[in-house]
Amino acid sequence: MAQKNRRHFLEQSLMASAAAIAMQSRFENKTSADDQLSPSVGPNDVIRVAVVGAGGRGQSHIGGFAGNKGTQVTHICDCDERAGQQSCEATKEKQNGLRPTWVKDIRRLLEDPSIDVISIATPNHWHSLGAIWAVQAGKDVYVEKPVSHNVLEGRRLVQTARKHNRIVQTGTQSRSNPGMRDLMAFLHAKGIGDLKIARGLCYKRRDSIGPKGKYDVPKEVDYDLWSGPAPILPVTRKRFHYDWHWQWAYGNGDLGNQGIHQMDLCRWALGVNQLCDRTFSLGGRFGYEDAGETANSQIAIHDYGQQQIVFEVRGLPTESYKEAMVGIIIEGTNGYAVATSYSDATAFDLEGNAIKSFHGGGDEKHYANFQDAVRKRDHKILHADIEDGHLSSALCHLSNISLQLGTEVDSVDVAGKLQDIEGPENVVANWQRMSDHLKANKVDNYKVKIGPRLKFDPIAETFPGNSTANSMLTREYRRGYEIPSEAAV
Repeated sequence: MAQKNRRHFLEQSLMASAAAIAMQSRFENKTSADDQLSPSVGPNDVIRVAVVGAGGRGQSHIGGFAGNKGTQVTHICDCDERAGQQSCEATKEKQNGLRPTWVKDIRRLLEDPSIDVISIATPNHWHSLGAIWAVQAGKDVYVEKPVSHNVLEGRRLVQTARKHNRIVQTGTQSRSNPGMRDLMAFLHAKGIGDLKIARGLCYKRRDSIGPKGKYDVPKEVDYDLWSGPAPILPVTRKRFHYDWHWQWAYGNGDLGNQGIHQMDLCRWALGVNQLCDRTFSLGGRFGYEDAGETANSQIAIHDYGQQQIVFEVRGLPTESYKEAMVGIIIEGTNGYAVATSYSDATAFDLEGNAIKSFHGGGDEKHYANFQDAVRKRDHKILHADIEDGHLSSALCHLSNISLQLGTEVDSVDVAGKLQDIEGPENVVANWQRMSDHLKANKVDNYKVKIGPRLKFDPIAETFPGNSTANSMLTREYRRGYEIPSEAAV
């Protein structure tokens, strides 16, 4: 049986390699704007895009590619037939009557040589595998954040993209917004001095998702396909779509949902292009009991020697911190900067006087940047290359690993457990702010899960000598949906 499986995988790999060679040949030998792309694309050439996932983010992808000069959505793939067909009909209106074809299974897209780009807006557990398959089939890829459900598969996606020389853009669109790009240039020019702390905030209200129970899969959904690399599990949440974010088998909590945007901005601000040396997290799910498993209140700290990324998640009602709710605060030796959105930020001196403001957004710029890189066959001009997507996503995963390995401590004892954590961040003061926030929400006499402060090797991307933590860098994949080894990509 093992020999048969290896032979089957080899056959699939050879098919994918042949598809990649055929697609590359199209780029190198194009003569007709109607059929193919090339490194020198004329003004009438069209990039044909298949969007996978017809939910909220999928609609954003469709809006980024449909009805625009140079791109056309030719296929919409979703294992929910009703959602897929509705999106095809709505997209038809955006494309002057050109209706995309609905496809249920992403594997059918990989077999279609007419498709140039696969744009992935599925649940998180499908992001890396779908992108890897697409790259192996010779497609360029736009993949939503987080680019992975765990650390290892994100690195494997980077390796696959490089091996097959494909363009892979990450959906962290702030990297294309003029306001954020100007802010980062200012910070990197030491506009507020040497940077010590990059603080990310995800203060975003999240209500209970309802009691844990046993619910039916919507009749329009192919649950086997929806589950893909994840195990086939009973549906325990009332709302099938979206609320998977708060269950570990599919999502990564708000740290990996909303927070990945701010984590990416924090890492960009500090200019760190690898993972951290140590990671630590504490938190829990407070204020209600429901089908959710991930934290709705969390503090995470990533050490980079003299610098730290500090992240806070608050899902209960809260006030802002330095006027930011969902944003970042960058602290330097001569001042600080606050970004209160994806597009707007202000820098202040140490006395709190505003010294410079930054403005400018627009998701369309991110799709335009991707299209430019596809035409020029140069991943280096991407604003959010897959390497950046992997690193920022992995920081979220590392935080969650520490949290999941944590032990529960009575809330009154938490401050004492944090006294010895070193670095520029005052962790005890940070916890006190979180404690006050929970008290304001009438959360009393509770237990907090405090994770271990884990040492990490940012080059090997492993926890040295920690087999338990290392096992959480990946997952068990369902047969037929395995992430390939590095040698097999």
